Amino acid sequence: MAKHPVPKYKTPKSKTRARYASFKRKKLEKLQGLIDGRMHTYKKAESLTDEAKKNKEIEKITKVKA
Repeated sequence: MAKHPVPKYKTPKSKTRARYASFKRKKLEKLQGLIDGRMHTYKKAESLTDEAKKNKEIEKITKVKA
């Protein structure tokens, strides 16, 4: 007779919580990294648009004076 396949994670109940906690922690860290990256690009884009607005205002003023 063939042996039954052994499940990959055969752990007692007390250890399963710890295993899932580490998985959850890693997933949250990954998501937090994505959030931080997006916030960084958003803030960078915001500052670029502010610069563009300032430049437009300066151009308007210089055109009026000229």
